[in-house]
Amino acid sequence: MENTTAKNDLVLDVHEVPAKKSQWALLSIQHILAMFVACITVPLIVGTSIPATIISAGVGTLIYILFTSKKSPVVLSSSFAYISSMSVAFALDATPGDGVTGNYLALAIGMILVGLIYVGVALVIKKFGTAWLFKLLPTIVVGPVIMVIGLGLAGSAINNLTGAAAGTYNLIYILCGLVALFATAITAHYGNKTLSLIPFVIGMGAGYLTALIFTGIGHLANWDYAKVINFAPVVNNFKDITVSSFIGYDCFAFLNWNNGTFEIGQIITIVLAFAPVAFVTICEHIGDHLNLGGVINKDLLKDPGLDKTLMGDGIATAVSGVLCGCANTTYGENVAVVGVTKVASVRVIITACFATIALGFFTPLMVVVQTIPACVTGGVSLVLYGFIASSGVKMLINKKVDFSIARNIFIAASILVAGIGGLTLQFTIAGQAVTVTSTAVAMILGIVLNIVLKEKKTNN
Repeated sequence: MENTTAKNDLVLDVHEVPAKKSQWALLSIQHILAMFVACITVPLIVGTSIPATIISAGVGTLIYILFTSKKSPVVLSSSFAYISSMSVAFALDATPGDGVTGNYLALAIGMILVGLIYVGVALVIKKFGTAWLFKLLPTIVVGPVIMVIGLGLAGSAINNLTGAAAGTYNLIYILCGLVALFATAITAHYGNKTLSLIPFVIGMGAGYLTALIFTGIGHLANWDYAKVINFAPVVNNFKDITVSSFIGYDCFAFLNWNNGTFEIGQIITIVLAFAPVAFVTICEHIGDHLNLGGVINKDLLKDPGLDKTLMGDGIATAVSGVLCGCANTTYGENVAVVGVTKVASVRVIITACFATIALGFFTPLMVVVQTIPACVTGGVSLVLYGFIASSGVKMLINKKVDFSIARNIFIAASILVAGIGGLTLQFTIAGQAVTVTSTAVAMILGIVLNIVLKEKKTNN
């Protein structure tokens, strides 16, 4: 290793590099493994392209690193916070059975909007600072909204786990998903330093192996109930061998913008689905950078600056929306890698980015990934979605929000019940049906209540 910095207890500081190439490669692979499963889970759930999402993670991180002048060791990848928003946009005039897989143009518009919001907030922060943002979105609003985002996805996880998403109910599906769940939890809790960094890899692998065993039994016994894995993606890929069987180049979302129909009035629905979540993820962005800054003993909100980190994240999300339809976000898994290994080298992350992009183009691996059954993803999602909700609780605890104060109870309760209960607003504008999602309604309620219910002055 070169230039070990004792001052901040890092093995490699932000601008340092490993002395050995073999060590450099292993450190980069570790970052890929840390983000891989969570990265592919979003497109698995929504139904978008896995290869394009993986490629977008590499491209998006490189964009972020460029905007932050290689001063912040952050990895960006697909965001779970936008799954509900993506589902709304993806389903716009994309009717199953007519050959239309989803509205990729609507997804792109939503993600470009998110990128513009990030850029706009970054410019305002550069000029006026951050006080206005924290006043608009205090912890008592953001914490419960994050909980709503996680818990609002619980139904999707259960449907995938039980097979209900495919119109069935299968106990073998549930078993495979629970194997993935327990393997993930046990690895995270009892695993050594290396294994504890990749619990989702271990969990998905254990669930997939269980599903593979049952699928083998199903084929041998001609028992359809046990056939959990569908190998059609692999079979179809190698049925007629071409260049694309090995190198994928037609996976990008913008190649499917002609799917379905799109009307200008649908933009209102897209705005209402994506804009509120963008402000929530901006708060998550700030939290992740504060966390990472504590790990590497640097104030990333000052250098490179919150305006630059938001700008990089926002532009990366807009580009990702065009490439794959997913949003990019800072990955806590990779922050954990930096924290445990004490390796904050941005050069290591840049190498991981190029490797990730190459991996996305490698079709044989991508088609194997597409055979991961929904029940296994559903089992792991029980943890992933729970993590999202738990992070909202953690935020409230860390900020010491006092729930003995009636004002805080009213704000949090309204957000949780409206969001988890599924309160939406539906109306028509210029003949176009518009739906305000439950997450957006919950957030708006929280903001309004926070303004209306003024904090009482205490008498000393």
